[in-house]
Amino acid sequence: MKITKIFTFDSSHMLDGHDGKCQNLHGHTYKLEITVSGSLIEGGAKDGMVMDFSDLKRTVKQHIIEPFDHAFIYHGGNGRECQIAALLEGWNMKTLRLPFRTTAENMAVEMYGRLKNAGLNVSNVKLWETPTSCAEYEEG
Repeated sequence: MKITKIFTFDSSHMLDGHDGKCQNLHGHTYKLEITVSGSLIEGGAKDGMVMDFSDLKRTVKQHIIEPFDHAFIYHGGNGRECQIAALLEGWNMKTLRLPFRTTAENMAVEMYGRLKNAGLNVSNVKLWETPTSCAEYEEG
């Protein structure tokens, strides 16, 4: 059995060296779909559930939404992106350093790993950058 919950958050990033518009600093309202799989719980207050949606929401909020929302997400190995982050941090603005280029594909893998490490039986992460463009990562 699988359940899915959808979240949104806003972030900015850039893809330094990209051969298109995404080389510029820009933002997205991301839509995040998290799918968790498992057997139905038998008995107790959560009888008949894979997990309580409120428990899923709490975990995703803590491990994904809080660090990513309204942050400049940047590649910590890129000098220009680090310079921009340092400027923003000097103004007490929120940043999030990641060890890879901040593509939707890489971020979907990162989010999957963060949720697995938090103990969720996550089976699929779908991250939408725009209403028509997404990256999807699933187990297996």
